[in-house]
Amino acid sequence: MRWVVSCPNTNLNNSNSFNEMDYDKEKVDEMMLALLWLTMFDEGPGTRAWKGYDWEHMNRLHEKGYIDNPRSKNKSVIVTEEGKKRAEELFNTYFGK
Repeated sequence: MRWVVSCPNTNLNNSNSFNEMDYDKEKVDEMMLALLWLTMFDEGPGTRAWKGYDWEHMNRLHEKGYIDNPRSKNKSVIVTEEGKKRAEELFNTYFGK
């Protein structure tokens, strides 16, 4: 299922895919990592987070070393120590009081 959002006066309505939009991918990656912090939990030897984001963005977080390979059947992904620390920093920066 694909959700379609109507956004008047933007190029979203003329685009077949959000991937065709011109946007700051670094900022999106930061927001995604910050929001992953909300869903982190400790399980076994590591920290995990529920994954439910676009594969392209999750792959970029993996390439940056923040999460383990997201392409699995698991509903969660392993978060690296660096990813956990950075996620908390970003969450506090963007959403902290």
